[in-house]
Amino acid sequence: MSVCDHFDHLPAAVARTHGCEECLQIGGTWVHLRMCLACGHVGCCNASEHRHARRHFEATGHPVMRSAQPGEGWGWCYVHQWYAPNVG
Repeated sequence: MSVCDHFDHLPAAVARTHGCEECLQIGGTWVHLRMCLACGHVGCCNASEHRHARRHFEATGHPVMRSAQPGEGWGWCYVHQWYAPNVG
C-alpha cells in the first residue's frame, strides 16, 4: 500500500466552532469531534448519532480530518482509509 499524500501541503485550517457545527444548530449531541483540515469544519465522529464529520467529507470531498479532542493529534484520510498518528 502506498502512503497517502492527502496530508501533504495542507492549509492552516482553524476550527470554526468549539463543537459539532450541525449538532449545535439542531440541538444534537456528539461523542467525539473531528476537524476538517481543508476548511476547519468541526463535525461529530462516526460513533455519534449523526456522523457529521463523515457527512462533511461526502458533501465536500475534503479528504482529511484530525481529532479535535484535547490532547489528541491523529488524523484520518477518508479516501485512502489512512491513519496518521501525528498531524499538526
